[in-house]
Amino acid sequence: MKPDLFEAPDYYNLDELLSEEHKLVRQAARDWVKRDVSPIIEEYAQKAEFPSQIIKGLAEIGAFGPYIPEEYGGAGLDQISYGLIMQEIERGDSGVRSTASVQSSLVMYPIWKYGNEEQRKKYLPKLASGEWMGCFGLTEPDHGSNPGGMTTNFKDKGDHYLLNGAKMWISNAPFAQVAVVWAKNEEGRIHGLIVERGMEGFSTPETHNKWSLRASATGELIFDNVKVPKENLLPNKSGLGAPLGCLDSARYGIAWGAIGAAMDCYDTALRYSKERMQFGKPIGQFQLQQKKLAEMITEITKAQLLAWRVGVMRNAGTATSAQISMAKRNNVDMAINIAREARQMLGGMGITGEYSIMRHSMNLESVITYEGTHDIHLLITGLDITGLNAFG
Repeated sequence: MKPDLFEAPDYYNLDELLSEEHKLVRQAARDWVKRDVSPIIEEYAQKAEFPSQIIKGLAEIGAFGPYIPEEYGGAGLDQISYGLIMQEIERGDSGVRSTASVQSSLVMYPIWKYGNEEQRKKYLPKLASGEWMGCFGLTEPDHGSNPGGMTTNFKDKGDHYLLNGAKMWISNAPFAQVAVVWAKNEEGRIHGLIVERGMEGFSTPETHNKWSLRASATGELIFDNVKVPKENLLPNKSGLGAPLGCLDSARYGIAWGAIGAAMDCYDTALRYSKERMQFGKPIGQFQLQQKKLAEMITEITKAQLLAWRVGVMRNAGTATSAQISMAKRNNVDMAINIAREARQMLGGMGITGEYSIMRHSMNLESVITYEGTHDIHLLITGLDITGLNAFG
C-alpha cells in the first residue's frame, strides 16, 4: 500500500476563519483517516465489504453525532466541526462518510430533536459510542424523489403499532441495531418510529453488485406485521417536514464531505503531474494539465467558502433548507467533475486501485443521487427564487 501523502489545499487561507478547536477536530479526523482508513480502503472497496473494525475509531474521533450534547454521549461540537469531520472522512472514502452521516444526521439527529427524554437516554449514548449502529428508512422501491408518496404504514392496535412496508437503498441496514423508519398512520400522517433488530417480521437483506460505495453496507428494510411498542414513536414532530429536517443535516454534511473527495483527487493529480514525465518534461508543465489543475483548485476554493458560510448560518440557526440544497448540489457536482478530470490526468493509472481517484469517482455517482438528486436540488433552488412549484 502506498503511503498517504495527502496535503489539504487552502488557497484562500480559510484556516484563518476556523477556531483552534475546529483545527484540532479536523487534525484528529485527518490523522485517523491516514492511519486507519487509507491503508485498507482499496482492499475493502475491491471486496465490496464494509470494514467494521473502523466503527470504534469513528466513534473516538467524534464522527457519530458530533453536535449532540455531551449529556447524551455526543461531543457537543458546532456545525463547522461536524462539517470538517465529514470532509476528512470522505477524503478517505464516501462510503465511510455515509456510515457516519447516517448515524449522525439521520438516526441520532431525529431521536435528539423529535424524540422524548427517555428515547434520548436509551439510544443516543449507545449510538454515539458505536456500540449500536443505526439506519434511516425513508426511500421506498417506488418512492425516491417523492417521499410523501410512501406506502409503508402502521396501524394502532391498542397496546402497539403494526408496521408494514419496505424501504430501499438504506445505508447501514445490514448491520444496524436500530432503524428510524418513516411511515404513515391510518390518517396518512407521516411519523417516525424506532424499530429494533430482533423485532419479529423485521428483516434487512443486503444489496449486492454495487459499482459505487462498495466499502459501505447497503440494504433493504422489510416490515411484515412488525409489532412496534408505542413508546418507540417519535412524539415531537410529524409530517414530511420531520424527515426533511434530518435530510437538511445530512445534506449539510455532504456539502463538506464532497470537498474532501475533491481535495483528494486534486492532491493526487497535482502530485502525479509533477512526477509523470512525457516528451522530456513533467506533464504538469503542459498548458492543458495546468488548466485542469487551476480549475480544480478554483472550484474547491469556491466550495470551501460555500460550506463554511452555510456552516456559520447553521450555527446561528438561520440556514434555510434551500441554502443547504444549493451547497449540497454545487459541491457534489464540483467533486464529481474534479474526479473525472483527475482520472484523465493519470491516464491508465487512473482506473487502478493504486490511486484513489476511480473509487472516488464511482462513489460520487451515488453521492450526487442520494439525499436529493442533482436535479431535485436544482428545482428546490428554482422554487425558492421564483415561488413557483415545478414538482407538482
